[in-house]
Amino acid sequence: MVKKYLTALILMSCTFASAQQQEITVTGIVIDARTQNPLENVVVTIQNTAVMQLTSKDGKFELHIFPQKEQLLLLRNQGYKDYILKIQSSKQNINLGILQIEDTYSDEVPAALITLSDNDFSEDNSSSEMTSGLLQSSKDAFMQASAFNWGQARFRIRGLDSENGTMMLNGMTMNKIYDGRPQWNNWGGLNNVLRNQEFSVGTAASNYTFGGILGTQQITTRASLYRKGTSLTFSGSNTTYTWRAIGTYASGMNSSGWAYAVAAGKRWADEGYFEGTNFNADSFFISIEKKLTNRNSLNFTGFYTPNSRGKNSANTSEVTSLMGEKYNSYWGFQNGEKRNARVKNVEEPLVMLNHYFKIDAKTNLNSSVMYQFGKVGNSSIDYQNADSPDPVYYKKMPSYFSSLYAKDQGQFSGEFTPDYENAAKNTIALLENPQIDWESMYLANQNPTENGYEPAKSKYVLYEDRTDDKTFAVNSNLNTQITPNISFDGGFTFRKLKSHNFQYLLDLLGGEYFEDIDPFYKGNLSQSDLQHPDRKVKKGDIYGYNYNLLANTLDLFTQFKFNYNKTEFYLAQSYAMSDYQREGLYQNGLYPTSSLGKSDKVNFENFGFKGGFTYKISGKQLLFFNAAHLTRAPSLRNTFSNSRLNNSIVNGIESENISSAEANYVYRSPKLKMRFTAYYTLIKNTSKISFFYAEGIFDNGAGYDATDAFVNQTLTHLDKKNTGAELSLEYQFSSTVKAILCAAYGNYVYSSNPNVSITNDANAAKDGAQTTFDFGQAYLKNYKQPGTPQQAYSFGMEYRDPKFWWVAANVNYLAESYIDVSPISRTSQFYINPANNFPFPEATSERGNELLKQEKFDPVSLLNISGGKSWRIRKKYIGLFASVNNVFNSIYKTGGFEQARNANFRALNQDISSGTPSFGPKYYYGYGRTYFLNLTIGL
Repeated sequence: MVKKYLTALILMSCTFASAQQQEITVTGIVIDARTQNPLENVVVTIQNTAVMQLTSKDGKFELHIFPQKEQLLLLRNQGYKDYILKIQSSKQNINLGILQIEDTYSDEVPAALITLSDNDFSEDNSSSEMTSGLLQSSKDAFMQASAFNWGQARFRIRGLDSENGTMMLNGMTMNKIYDGRPQWNNWGGLNNVLRNQEFSVGTAASNYTFGGILGTQQITTRASLYRKGTSLTFSGSNTTYTWRAIGTYASGMNSSGWAYAVAAGKRWADEGYFEGTNFNADSFFISIEKKLTNRNSLNFTGFYTPNSRGKNSANTSEVTSLMGEKYNSYWGFQNGEKRNARVKNVEEPLVMLNHYFKIDAKTNLNSSVMYQFGKVGNSSIDYQNADSPDPVYYKKMPSYFSSLYAKDQGQFSGEFTPDYENAAKNTIALLENPQIDWESMYLANQNPTENGYEPAKSKYVLYEDRTDDKTFAVNSNLNTQITPNISFDGGFTFRKLKSHNFQYLLDLLGGEYFEDIDPFYKGNLSQSDLQHPDRKVKKGDIYGYNYNLLANTLDLFTQFKFNYNKTEFYLAQSYAMSDYQREGLYQNGLYPTSSLGKSDKVNFENFGFKGGFTYKISGKQLLFFNAAHLTRAPSLRNTFSNSRLNNSIVNGIESENISSAEANYVYRSPKLKMRFTAYYTLIKNTSKISFFYAEGIFDNGAGYDATDAFVNQTLTHLDKKNTGAELSLEYQFSSTVKAILCAAYGNYVYSSNPNVSITNDANAAKDGAQTTFDFGQAYLKNYKQPGTPQQAYSFGMEYRDPKFWWVAANVNYLAESYIDVSPISRTSQFYINPANNFPFPEATSERGNELLKQEKFDPVSLLNISGGKSWRIRKKYIGLFASVNNVFNSIYKTGGFEQARNANFRALNQDISSGTPSFGPKYYYGYGRTYFLNLTIGL
């Protein structure tokens, strides 16, 4: 049915074709505005068509087009400002003469100005603007504010995660199959060679893919497109890294048809903004192009960006009040040096081969093959039959004693019995020993002897949760100008993933071996792998869990664009197939019959339709509308409920259902540029999996054996609704002074009450015991989505001097940011006493509403100042850029989450009523005052 519908829609689209018209020729010469030298390999295109050509060595180009009343010619080259020129209707050939384009060195804003914390790598959604019917010659002011002014507060455009956008490299989708998000670390430090970019925002048309509802970002690394020459960049900062150095060289196309570009970089910090956050990253890049004929080119791209980053902890208000917002519990001193226990290591090299085939003047076929492999590891401390090494473990905190209650008296709560003396002792102990004690762990792993100590069975080890992915992908994309008014884009992408997931022992911490068992169980139940029981593992061994995730995806899309004098519109269709499978490599003792071997395959079939319409009110004003409806397979991570232990598939898993629409008004004149957008998005049937330890979660009266347990929580049928408006306004007071105003007003809520199921693996140890429990609905409807300010405002002034220096300042206000709530606390089970299966007598609706009211973070105002200066010395370029963010050093929360440990009303009520909750929410904090310095030398 879907295929028939697709075919019918495509045929209907083709009926708009009009009669063939006679071609005309457009010629011109492109030169550097400063040096007056001709520029080779400048990309020359006609907007909303498939017509494209590169300039020759002498800067010349020749386009063959169908004449229309008005068309836009775009010149684009790396290191230069985009140049847009209107071409008026003519039946005669057009010679545009000499076209001068300006370099961007003087006003370059380094991409490294935005630095990402651990959570930000999966949340970052910064992008730039290219609207349907109006190609931006520079980044839209709103997108600039989103990335450079609001990004430090984790602002997300339209409240959408990065899985809703499509990141592409040379036409190949780079979003991971595992979670649907790009792995930004894969190309970190390669800023200088990733600047050939095209953007579409929202559901606007893209020449390369159907795209997501957040938009599409396409990066091109074709060697011949890089500006010939050498560039050196040196940077200093106090955010993620302290120092950065990058060198790039591009050869340009030589007479033999070869071009290449190379880059290498280094970023490092002994400690970033937050305590103990070390950083070390290398970056290597190469692109080689061979021009086979005037119509065929092959391009090889490869990059390798190994990086290691120490994480920072989320902390409760109690911890922050004692230790400050920069405190990080993940590190400790070892031999006088800071050592972080939680380090993320990413090492995933990528190679890609692209074939560029210009079939004729109006048709291009671009195909690519990609292979990516490597590893991603997240380290932590594992321990058996020993105390937690976490310095802020709840039993070590003052609140552990100051929030004590006596045992329940029958069905009623016990008395409040705080122990302030021991609370004070815990305070002193934390202040004296606030970090991980590496030396104590080494001693615990050794036995004393006459001559000192000798290694013994380790109680503590350092391990890594490892993911070793191997991804093979192939795609092809066709762009053609069918008639003067109609163009066609279409293509496919096939990807095959094998993801090896396992626990990897990094360091025995002075011990001899570590037992591969779960110490909470006995006998066979404790075994990670019944095929190899009672293993003694050492450094470099796999233990704990070991499995593969297998996935195949196929995506196809077609798109027709129609361009007329006063109107433009497009229609696009997509079709996708996905299959997922788990392959267990261990026979787990808790799930001996469902952990080893391959699971059933999970298959998804999806489709999408979108369209857009543009009405050109005048040469300065236009209206455009975009809308889309699509289904999307759930991510691989949310398909298997507990993939580390067994092959179980999330019950009732189904494709997500997405609808989105936007309306835009744009006004552009030499003095004023303005855009106003209203948008609506509805995402239905999402799922989410999490793990935590919960107290008082199960009900003895219902036959659930344990009231406390480490559980797996699965949410299904979770809907999200995002509505809002965006405004960007730029006013050029003079050739040197410009004012910028941007605003974002959103309302992002959960629009359903999702189903909650809880899995208690401990029950698998009991014959015939139930392991998965239906907790019914979590009443999340109308709760705010967390993780981003829902309102953001920015006003800035900028001065650009004719002598190539500039300074800018902006004031930003961000508000309506909310905490991530615990779903299990919003179920009916929350109010049931696990001791007798009756509601808690003190559980009134008024108190329940107080306890479960979603926390809203305080708004924050941020002042940012930046400036730069550039020089030309003997045809060499030197550019200096500097910025200071959060000038007044404001302290603010960027995110946080409720701990789910207090899983029933009484436990949560007692904890909060004590005034010093032991399991209060944990928070992430934004950067205080930070600086960034950047020196660029162009040779």
